[in-house]
Amino acid sequence: MASEDTTGPISVPAGGLIEPPMAMALNVHSSPGVYALLLGAGISIASGVKTGWGVVQDIVGKVAAVRDPDNPDARSEAMADPDKWWEANTSEPLGYSALLAAAAPKPASRQAMLAEYFEPEDGQDDSKGPTAAHRAIAQLVKRGSIRVILTTNFDRLTERALQEVGISPQVVSRPEQIKGIKPLAHSQVTVIKLHGDYADLEQRNTVDELETYPDELLERVLDEYGLIVCGWSADWDKALVRAVEGTRSRRYPLFWSQYGRFSDAALALAARHKAVVIDGKNADELFTDLVRRIEALDHMTTAPITRDVAVVQLKRALPDPVRRIELFDLVDHATTQIIARSTRENRPVSAAPADRADIYDSSIRGYRADSDTLLHLLAGGVFHDDGTHETLWLRSVERLTRIRSTSSSGSFDRALEALRHYPALLAAWTMGVTAVIARREEFVATIMAQPTWTNLWGRTEAQTPAVYLNPTSVLQGDLSSVMPPPEGQRWLLPESRFLRKETREPLQVIEPDDAAYQAACTRFEFLASMIAMDHPTERRRFPWVGEFLSDEHWEYDTSIANTIKSELTPDWPLLRAGGFGGDTERAQAAHERLTQWRAQNPQFRW
Repeated sequence: MASEDTTGPISVPAGGLIEPPMAMALNVHSSPGVYALLLGAGISIASGVKTGWGVVQDIVGKVAAVRDPDNPDARSEAMADPDKWWEANTSEPLGYSALLAAAAPKPASRQAMLAEYFEPEDGQDDSKGPTAAHRAIAQLVKRGSIRVILTTNFDRLTERALQEVGISPQVVSRPEQIKGIKPLAHSQVTVIKLHGDYADLEQRNTVDELETYPDELLERVLDEYGLIVCGWSADWDKALVRAVEGTRSRRYPLFWSQYGRFSDAALALAARHKAVVIDGKNADELFTDLVRRIEALDHMTTAPITRDVAVVQLKRALPDPVRRIELFDLVDHATTQIIARSTRENRPVSAAPADRADIYDSSIRGYRADSDTLLHLLAGGVFHDDGTHETLWLRSVERLTRIRSTSSSGSFDRALEALRHYPALLAAWTMGVTAVIARREEFVATIMAQPTWTNLWGRTEAQTPAVYLNPTSVLQGDLSSVMPPPEGQRWLLPESRFLRKETREPLQVIEPDDAAYQAACTRFEFLASMIAMDHPTERRRFPWVGEFLSDEHWEYDTSIANTIKSELTPDWPLLRAGGFGGDTERAQAAHERLTQWRAQNPQFRW
C-alpha cells in the first residue's frame, strides 16, 4: 500500500528545458511496452460519442419530455440545467450512475438505451468513428510502445483503430474472462474495458456496480506498469479511484493529461502520486504529439536501413512464415517513407509558369529517388514469392495511390497533380514486369484490377489501375529534360522509354540481360493495354501507348501480338486469375480492340 503523499503533482514549468510532453516521450521511447494507458470518456469526444455528462443531459431531456409530453420545451429546459430539473423532480442527487439506475434498471434495457450513443447513425458509417487520438494510439501499439490499455469507455473505438492497422487486440470486458487470457507480456496489446462493452449485458454503470472491480488484473497493471492517464475525470469510478490510490508503480512515473479543470478527485490522485501533469492538450493533440516526438527520437537513435540491407532482409524473411511481420514492416516502412516525403511542400502541385518546368523535373526525380528502396523490395519480393504475399505487394500500390487523394483542395497544375500517382505507377510497373519475368502473369491481372481509385474532380466512377495508372495519364509533363533525346530529335513514345529506363536498375539483378528485360516490358505493356481495352465504358478504353506498338511487335508470325493472340485459351494465366471476367471471348475482343486502335492511330507507330 502506498504511503500518503500530498506534496503535489510534478509539473515542469513551460519554459523549462524538458517540458512534460517531452518527458513523457523520452520515457515511453526508452521503455517500450512498460507504459499502460488509462483512458476515459474525454478521448472519444471528437468522435461524436458523448461523455458521461453528455449522456446524462440527453437522458434527462428524454425523461423530461415523456414526463411532460404536452410541453414542447420540456426537453430543452431540462437539458439546459439537468441538475436543477432533477432536483426539482426527484429526491436523489443527479449523476450518471443514478440516472441510468432509475431510467434503465435492468442490464438489457440499459444496453438498448446506451447503444444509440455509441453506434453510427443509420446511413452514416463515418459517424462515431475512431479519432486522431485512437489512431495515434494504434500506431503506438503497432510500434510496440504500448501493450496495455485500460479504458472506462464502453465504445469500441480503440479496437476499431487497432484493427485498421492490422492488429487484433486481446479484449477483456468481463471478470470471468481474466483466467483465460494470454499473459500481458505475450499479447501484442490487451484492452481492459473496466466498465464492460456497450453491447454486453454486463456493463458497469451504477454506483453499486462501480463499487468493485476485478482486483487481480487491475492491481497487476497498476503495480507493474507506468501509467499515462487521459480523458478520465475520476469522479464516478470509486473502485478505480481506490485502486489507483492504493497501488503505485515502484518503477515508472505517472503522466496525467488534463485539457480542462482537474476535478478534486483527480487533483488528489495526481498529488498523491507526484504525477507529471500535462496541461492544455486534448486527447488528439496529446497522442499525435507523442507519436511525432517518438518518431523523432527514432530517427536520432536508429541508423537508417540501407536499400541493399533491406533487400537482404527481405530475402531472408520471405520464405519464413515466422518472419512475416518483419517482411511486412520492411515493405510498409519503405512505402511510408515515400508518402512522408510526398507533401505539397516537397512535391508542389502548383507553380508559376516560369518555374513549372523546373518544379516538374525536380518532383519527378524526387519521387523516383524516394521510391528506390521500395522498387528493389518489390522486384525481389514478387520474383521470389510463390503468391503467398501478393496482398502485401498490392498494399504498397494501394497506399501510394492515396497520395493523389490528398491534393484535391486548392488550385493545382494538372501535370504536377497527376504526377502524384508516379510512385504508384513505378510500383505497379515494377511488379508487372517482374511478374512477366517470373512467369507469373496471373498476377498482372490482379495488379491491373486493384486497388480502385476515384479521381478528384467530382466523378464517382471508380477506376482500376489499368486506367488511372496509364503512363500517359500520370506523366503529362515534358520529359525531355529528365531524359534528353538526341540533338535535333524527339522521343515518339517518351513515357514508355522513360519507365523502362527508370526501372531498369531495380530489375537488373533478376534479369541482367537487357534484351530479355526489354521483351518483358513490351509484354507487360501489351497485357496492361489489353486489360485497359476491356473497360466496359468505351471512352475509358485507352492503351498504355508504348514501344509494343512498333511494327516489329505486330507484323510477324512470332511477334508479341500474334503470340498473345494464340495464347488466348481458357487456360491462359490472366483468365485463370479472373482477368476479363475469366471469359476467353472477352479477352479476344480486347485483343481485337487493341489491334483496331493501333490501326486507327498510326502516329504511335514507327
